[in-house]
Amino acid sequence: MGYDGAGGLREPVDRTVQQLLRRAVLDHARDEHRKTFSPALHVGVPGIRSRRFEIEDPLDHGLRTDIVEAMMRPALEKGVVPLLWLTRRGDTTAHDVDGAWSAAVHAAGGELELALGLVIVTRRSWHDPRTGVQRTWKRIRSR
Repeated sequence: MGYDGAGGLREPVDRTVQQLLRRAVLDHARDEHRKTFSPALHVGVPGIRSRRFEIEDPLDHGLRTDIVEAMMRPALEKGVVPLLWLTRRGDTTAHDVDGAWSAAVHAAGGELELALGLVIVTRRSWHDPRTGVQRTWKRIRSR
């Protein structure tokens, strides 16, 4: 299916997962026009329903983990394991925020007894910081 038990994407990535992540990139490219903006954590299904937490200040690991769990709970109570993605500026080069939130997602997954992973989304790409699986576009367009 393209998603391993350790919470990371593996090739070949499931077609539905690829379409959802492409939608996350498209939505981010379309909706975020500022040159400088804060990263944001999203939980849900791109293009359908998601919750967003804008990351304005550095937070400690425990608080990041609590935020991930709190954002996950409504979906989990309905029996759904949503996607988690972090939107930010830049490209697929690692940023400090990637590792910090990836660690929080992993810790929250351990507490929730789920294998969770985080995908980083920019205006032209998505990538999994744990496995390196990625997709990049020069110019993304709606189909």
